[in-house]
Amino acid sequence: MEHDTLLAYLDQWAEEKSDEIWLRDFKGEGSDDYSWRESRRQIHAVASALEQRFDKDTKILLLSRNRAHWFFADLAIMAAGNVSVGLFTTLNADVAQYIAEFTESKAIFVGEAENWDRVKEVLADDVTIISLPGVDIPEATLTWDQLRSEGEGKSPSHIPKHDDMIALIFTSGTTGRPKGVIQTNDSNVIPIRRGSEFLAIEADPIYFSYLPLSHLAERQVIEFTSLCHGAPVSFNEGLEFLGRDMQRTRPTFFFGAPRVWEQLQQAILAKFGGREAFDAALAANPDGIAHTVQTALGLDRCEFHLTGSAPLPAPLMEWWDSVGISLMEGFGQTEAMSLIISREGARRLGSLGKAAPGVDIKITEEGELAIRADGCTPGYYKQPDKTAELIQDGWLHTGDRFRQDEDGFLYITGRIKDYFKTIQGKFVAPTPIEAQFADNPYVEQQCLVGLGMNKTIIVAVVSETMRDAPRDVIEASVLETVEQLNAVVEKHARMGGVILTYEPWSIENGVLTPTLKIKRDQISDRFGEEASAMAVESAESKTLIIRWR
Repeated sequence: MEHDTLLAYLDQWAEEKSDEIWLRDFKGEGSDDYSWRESRRQIHAVASALEQRFDKDTKILLLSRNRAHWFFADLAIMAAGNVSVGLFTTLNADVAQYIAEFTESKAIFVGEAENWDRVKEVLADDVTIISLPGVDIPEATLTWDQLRSEGEGKSPSHIPKHDDMIALIFTSGTTGRPKGVIQTNDSNVIPIRRGSEFLAIEADPIYFSYLPLSHLAERQVIEFTSLCHGAPVSFNEGLEFLGRDMQRTRPTFFFGAPRVWEQLQQAILAKFGGREAFDAALAANPDGIAHTVQTALGLDRCEFHLTGSAPLPAPLMEWWDSVGISLMEGFGQTEAMSLIISREGARRLGSLGKAAPGVDIKITEEGELAIRADGCTPGYYKQPDKTAELIQDGWLHTGDRFRQDEDGFLYITGRIKDYFKTIQGKFVAPTPIEAQFADNPYVEQQCLVGLGMNKTIIVAVVSETMRDAPRDVIEASVLETVEQLNAVVEKHARMGGVILTYEPWSIENGVLTPTLKIKRDQISDRFGEEASAMAVESAESKTLIIRWR
C-alpha cells in the first residue's frame, strides 16, 4: 500500500508487523531490540508530550550517534507537527551556534555525541535540553523517559500532510555557511518510490545504519526507506565495530561514499599482507577469494552496493568488480534525491548512470545539470534569494557540471564552484584530473590546486598500504603519472609538481566534510602557499617539483 506521509507507513507496519523487530541497537555481543508496535508506542507518547510543551512548527535540534532513539526522536518531532534539525556529532561550535540561532530552535535531543561539550556552550538559555536513553547529560532538564511517561497511552492530535515541513537538513558544504534545505514528506516519499521502482528493490530488504543520520542520504536511504518498505534496521555500535556489526547484519543493501569503499579495500589488502599478496591469491583462486572478501565484510547477501557523494575512481571500481562486488554509482543531493542511478546491466565506467524515470534533465550552456522532477525540496529555509537561484522556471539547478554521452549515460565533471582560473585566466576542472591521478597505486586521496597560479599542483596522501615503500619509489611513480597526465590535459591545466603527505584527510582534522567530501578551501589554506612557490619554481626550472609534508 502506498501512503503520502512517512507516519502513515509507521502506522501500517505497527498494525501488520506489530511484534516483528524493526530496530536493533548493537551493544557488545547483544543488542537492544524494538518491535514496530513498541516503536510506535514510544514515538506517539513523546510526540503527545511535545505537543503540550511546544507550538506547532517549532524547530527541535537532534544531536546523537546513529541509534534507534535517533529514529524515535526524529519521528516524534514529526508526529507532533514540529521540525527536526539534525546536527552532526563532528560539528564545530561555530556552525552549531549558527544553525541553532538561525532556526530559532527551542529544544535539543541529545544522545551519544563527542561534540556535546562544545555544542552546549553555544546554546541559548531558553533551549530545552532533553537526554536520550543511555547517556548521562547533567545539563538536561528533561529525559526521553519523562516525556514518554507524560504522553503514555496517548496519540498526537497532529494530522500529517504530504507537504508538511518535517525537517531542515543543513548542507555540509565545502565552502561558506550551510544552507537549510527544507524537507517534506513529498521530498522523501516520492524519491524513495521512484528509486525503489527503478531498482526493483527486493521484497524483504535488510538495512544497516552507520553513516551520519544528519545527512539526507542516510536519513532517506535508511531511516525513511525502511519505513516505506517495513524493513528492519541494525545500528552500528561504533566505527571500530563496523566489521563485526556488518557481519551480524548481512545487509541486502549497502551505501558508502568512495572514501568508505577505499577504506574497506585497504582493510582487505592489509589482511592479505599487501596488494601483491592479494593479487597473487586472487589470481590463484578468484571465486574463493571473492567469497572470502564478501563474507568477511558481511556483504555475502547484499544485492545492491551503492556509492555516491563524490566521483568513484575507475581503479577502485575495477578492484571491487574483481571480488564480485559491483559498485553502482548514483547522483542525488539534499535538494533532490534519486535523480541518476546505475543498475546491473546499465552501468558504464566513469558514469553515474542514467536519469531515473520521471526525471527530466537538461545541461545548460554553462554545462550545469538542471533537473525537473516530483519530490524536490521547496527551497531553502529563510533564504528566498538562494531558493530563486536554485529553482528557475521549474528547473532545479544542481550546481554540478555534467556531460551526457550518445547513449544517455551521464558523467559529472565537477562542481561549478570547484572550477578555478589559473594565472592565464582559463578555467581548470579539477575533478577529471584528480580521478585520473587516482589510478596511481601509491595514493588514496588527492586534490588539485592552482587558483591564480601559473601551474597547477596536486596534493596527495600516500596510501595506507604503501607507506612502507621507499620514498624514491613513490616519487618516481607519482612523477610518471603526472608526466602522463600533462601530456593529455590542456596546457593551462598542466601540473608543476606534487605535494605528498602521510597524514590522511579526515573529518577529525577538518579536511573532510561529515559526508567525506574534501574541503578544497582547507587544502588551499594548508598547502596553497607552498604550492604557489612550487608552481613558480617549476615554471622557471621547467621541471616537475616534488615535496613532502
